[in-house]
Amino acid sequence: MKLKAKMVQRHPFHLVDPSPWPLVAALGGLSLTFGGVLFMHNYEGGGELLCLGVLTILYVMFTWWRDIVREALFEGQHTLAVQQGLRMGMILFIVSEVMFFFAFFWAFFTCSISPVFNIGGVWPPTDITAISPWGLPFLNTILLLSSGASVTWAHHAIVGGFKKEAMQGLGITLAFATAFTAMQGFEYSAAPFGMSDGVYGSVFYMATGFHGFHVIIGTIFLAICTIRLSLYHFSRQHHF
Repeated sequence: MKLKAKMVQRHPFHLVDPSPWPLVAALGGLSLTFGGVLFMHNYEGGGELLCLGVLTILYVMFTWWRDIVREALFEGQHTLAVQQGLRMGMILFIVSEVMFFFAFFWAFFTCSISPVFNIGGVWPPTDITAISPWGLPFLNTILLLSSGASVTWAHHAIVGGFKKEAMQGLGITLAFATAFTAMQGFEYSAAPFGMSDGVYGSVFYMATGFHGFHVIIGTIFLAICTIRLSLYHFSRQHHF
């Protein structure tokens, strides 16, 4: 009787079972970053190691999400306290991302407002042909703003219990995100400068590249949400 009393959970939090996915994700991240550095410096095996890291991260994303969906949907482990913790974690993640990109903006404005003599004392540097902001960058900005509006529409549709409209909103958002990624890739292929072309190329590709990477990850997130919505995993009360 005492043993049974000890096994009764007297708190609203979810104590997760031991999982291999954090370790596998760390190994995948190591392979991704190390392989990326080797690939960019044209070392043998860098491309293979980079691909291995990407595949490992994608595999961990799938399996970890699968476990979380099972815990939330079938085991009922996501209580109100757990949902509040998840929301707080997402808020902290967004704050950390703001600080992450703040460093790139700091580098850009430092170099552009006060250009050093090494680059000719002007911005953009004398040997750089800048991309016009009124071409693909402007179109991509419109796509991003439109995707924000469509995903907000989908969220309000879920809260209102309108599954069809929510599916339409998520589908439109995925189309916008895919178009953005394709145009970003085309812009990179047609750019008259590369990452190794001084501080301008470094800041441009680091800032826009990481932003594009976030768009790709967000597209995967929304694709998973669309699949789960089609399988009736979301309700008006529980859709986080």
